[in-house]
Amino acid sequence: MMKFLTIQKEDKEVLGIQTDKGIIDFDELLQNHRNATIPTDVMEVIHGGKDAVKEIASYIEQVETESIRYLKEGDIHWGPAITSPSKIICVGLNYRKHADETGSPYPETPILFNKFNNTLTGHKQAIKIPKTTKKLDYEVELGMVIGKTAKNIPVNEALNHVFGYVTGNDLSARDLQFVSSQWLLGKSCDDFSPVGPYLVTSDEVEDPNNLQLKTIVNGEEKQNSNTSDMIFHCDEIISYISKYMTLTPGDLILTGTPEGVIMGESEDKQVFLKPGDEVTVEIEKLGSLTNKFVYE
Repeated sequence: MMKFLTIQKEDKEVLGIQTDKGIIDFDELLQNHRNATIPTDVMEVIHGGKDAVKEIASYIEQVETESIRYLKEGDIHWGPAITSPSKIICVGLNYRKHADETGSPYPETPILFNKFNNTLTGHKQAIKIPKTTKKLDYEVELGMVIGKTAKNIPVNEALNHVFGYVTGNDLSARDLQFVSSQWLLGKSCDDFSPVGPYLVTSDEVEDPNNLQLKTIVNGEEKQNSNTSDMIFHCDEIISYISKYMTLTPGDLILTGTPEGVIMGESEDKQVFLKPGDEVTVEIEKLGSLTNKFVYE
């Protein structure tokens, strides 16, 4: 049971660990208490799996408590909870009520699209709104992080391949998204995939198919739903994707957004994100992710 995060320093991104006493800068701790076998960043932890998590927990227990400096959330310069996945795979129109609000039929198979690592950013980071869009929208999404290689995985085994879960915001420039039949332009601008604040190990999430999720814009609740409204549930998504491509440790899957997006409003009521707006997306057991939007 552990929550990991990424701490941004001037020249690097380092591993952080959230504990009951506060946040540990693991890079700092290792400098004071050397251990060459311990993972030093979040991707190494994911690749190391349960053994790496156990090793870190054991290491922390062995270090003298008084020699550990605990940080508060306000002390952290946050990086993305996942720093360098080999794949970012997203699922579109995956909530019944979201499909309803957009007037779209329920898909018969998962609608997949991809994002890239340039879209990743962290909690509390300012996001520049590109000059190329006038219609920037939010989308709270449950993110699954793969922990074990998965190929042709049956549904009943799929969740065993998940290392952990994150809160994500699949930012979408609607005017760019629909400029062609492909959604890529509207989904892949810089910083369009904030994830965090934490990567929570899968053992802390009893059922990813039953989690409350919300979006709050400038203090006003906009989305409030549950992952139980998914058309294709988490295990089904992993199994489906694994039929076509090999999923590897660190891959990030964003599982779709519920109703309440700006695009779902009638045109006369649509007020898209603008500089100065603050958006918080939160998911039960995983935490709240907040970003403020600024001019490019």
